[in-house]
Amino acid sequence: MDAFNPFSSRDAAVQKLWEQWQPRSAKSDKDKPIALADFDPGAKPFSNGNGKTEDKAAVEALAEEIDALQNLLYADRRYKLLVVLQGTDTAGKDGTIRGVFGRTSALGMNAVGWKAPTDAERAHDYLWRIHQRVPGAGEITVFNRSHYEDVLVPVVNGWITPEQQRQRFAHINDFERMLSETGTVVVKFLLHISADEQRARLQERLDDPAKHWKFDENDMKVRTQWKDYQQAYGQLLGATHTPWAPWTIVPADSKTHRNLMIATLLREVMRNLDLRFPPGDPALKDYKIT
Repeated sequence: MDAFNPFSSRDAAVQKLWEQWQPRSAKSDKDKPIALADFDPGAKPFSNGNGKTEDKAAVEALAEEIDALQNLLYADRRYKLLVVLQGTDTAGKDGTIRGVFGRTSALGMNAVGWKAPTDAERAHDYLWRIHQRVPGAGEITVFNRSHYEDVLVPVVNGWITPEQQRQRFAHINDFERMLSETGTVVVKFLLHISADEQRARLQERLDDPAKHWKFDENDMKVRTQWKDYQQAYGQLLGATHTPWAPWTIVPADSKTHRNLMIATLLREVMRNLDLRFPPGDPALKDYKIT
């Protein structure tokens, strides 16, 4: 990739807000994990303050811009965009994809929902299946969950040692660096909701027949491990927040604001790529279709 930083905004106010919602990088294993409690999941830093209706309208406008930029990305083909959506159950990964990318053409746009690995996938290293689904030239791929599950679930359940956890952090950083150096822009969002909001959304899944299919009894077991997962998220944020693949913590108790913040920042990243249509064939300059 060219030596430039796509993770910035030309708007000073947006840049300041963005930095406030990024974790610090851990300088050593002795650094304390990021405390997610320091980030308010109910905050709305990117809202214009005019209310939900206006924020929804802003998301729609941004979705249209992202569609136009994706068209340029697909034509330009110098870059690939990997968007990682990570978060607890009910954090809104599906809703983000619908809200932010609902206007985006299917041409060059992919979404991957990661589940527990299959037997064939377990027979390889844990990043093997991930590498097969990263975007190609000119494409956007959105990960609904991601390779970060492999430093969450095994950590919380004690399936790997602290040493193996540190090894995986290093593997992931090297993997994302390789992607970055070969043209993939890696943008990572942690959808941060409160325990109370998760409880309400899980109850809604039980109460609404149209959402009941989403409810999994295992969600309740995972909910009892809330503090352990918050700790594991704090560890991975500090260990894998890098210049080439930074994290942004997105307050996500408000679904509308979640989409607004992510769409705003993705628009900024894509603008920074200086995308352009390839030049036409000079031989066709004066050609007339008959």
